[in-house]
Amino acid sequence: MKIFFIGDIVGEPGRKIVARHLPRLIEQHAIDVVLGNGENAAGGFGITPDIAQELFDYGIDVITTGNHVWDKKEILEYIHNERKLLRPANYPDAVPGKGSVVIETAKCGSLGVLQLMGRVNMPLLDCPFQVAERSIEILQRSVQTIVVDMHAEATSEKMAMGWYLDGRVSAVLGSHTHVQTADARILPQGTAYLTDMGMTGPVNGVIGMKKELSLERFLTHMPRRLEVARGPCVLSGVIVEVEHKSGVSVSIERVQVSD
Repeated sequence: MKIFFIGDIVGEPGRKIVARHLPRLIEQHAIDVVLGNGENAAGGFGITPDIAQELFDYGIDVITTGNHVWDKKEILEYIHNERKLLRPANYPDAVPGKGSVVIETAKCGSLGVLQLMGRVNMPLLDCPFQVAERSIEILQRSVQTIVVDMHAEATSEKMAMGWYLDGRVSAVLGSHTHVQTADARILPQGTAYLTDMGMTGPVNGVIGMKKELSLERFLTHMPRRLEVARGPCVLSGVIVEVEHKSGVSVSIERVQVSD
C-alpha cells in the first residue's frame, strides 16, 4: 500500500496547489490512499465544511487537523457527522468528532488513521502517549496498517512518539511546524518516521503567512491578525509504502513540488 500524506495545507493557495498537482502525483507514484492535514485550510486558521468537501473532492481520503480545528465554529456540527475529518484523539470524549478512523482502500484493504496532539507549548490535553496506547489497541482489532499524525510543536515530543510506537503502527508523521524536516527513516521495528511533513502553501512568507504582518508582530509585540501570503507555492508531504499484510513500512520518501 502506498500512502501519500500532504503536510499542513494553508489557505486557498495551499488548496489550489493540491488541486493542480495531486492527480499527477497519484498517477506517477501509484498512490493508493491520500491523507492531508487541513487545520489551516480556511484562511490559515481552521477549516469549514465547504473547504473540507473541497479537499475531499480533490482526492484526499482523510483530513487531519490539530490545535486550530475549532477556529471556524461552523465545523462543530460537520465534524460530528463526517468521520473522515479527524480532530486530535486526546481531546475529551464529549468533544465533537473522532480522533481516529478506519477506511477501505480500493485495492489494499483497510487503513487506520489516528490523530494525536502534543502538549509541549500547546493546549493541555490528555496525555498523547496514553491515548495512543488505548486508540491503537482498538484499531488493531480491525487493521494492520495504521498511520499516526502527531501534531506537535516540540521536535522531541514527536520523536519520542515515533520511538514509543515503533513496531506498533506503520508510520508516525509530524505536522504543525510547517517546515519539512530531513530525518525521514524506517525505525528498527518497521515504523516509518518523519518529524514534520512540511507546509503546502505560499513559500514567500513566514510559514505561509504574509511576512510583513509576521515581522510586525515580532518587532512590536502588538496583536496583529495574520493573513495568508500570496505568490509561489509548494506542496509538501511524504509517501510511505507499507507491506499491508504485516503493517510494516518498507520505504519513506519526502515530497516537495513547486509551481
